[in-house]
Amino acid sequence: VQLVESGGGLVQAGGSLRLSCAASGLTFSRYAMGWFRQAPGKEREFVAAINRNDDSTYYARSVKGRFTISRDNAKNTMYLQMNSLKPEDTAVYYCAASIMGYDVLREVGYSYWGRGTQVIVSS
Repeated sequence: VQLVESGGGLVQAGGSLRLSCAASGLTFSRYAMGWFRQAPGKEREFVAAINRNDDSTYYARSVKGRFTISRDNAKNTMYLQMNSLKPEDTAVYYCAASIMGYDVLREVGYSYWGRGTQVIVSS
């Protein structure tokens, strides 16, 4: 199984980025998917999750209304559209896959993880 994140970079506050997570080696449509992030000196935290069928999404309070999670099962890819970015969104963003489909707000709910993509938001 391989999860590869892309789309990170440096952006000014108020700007936008779109992260992608390309999955291989698994039946993508059977997995709930999630995004987590880890800022320097902090623990990794939940950002957003989406169920197998793209009909339920979940967001951390800090990103709700600014970030949108989506998936394309035909392309084995998940996305995170990030708008109105703030300096506090600076972190390494990780995608993860959950075969269980529950407990998706916590790391323990996920079986596979990507290596992350860096997002830096300058003020």
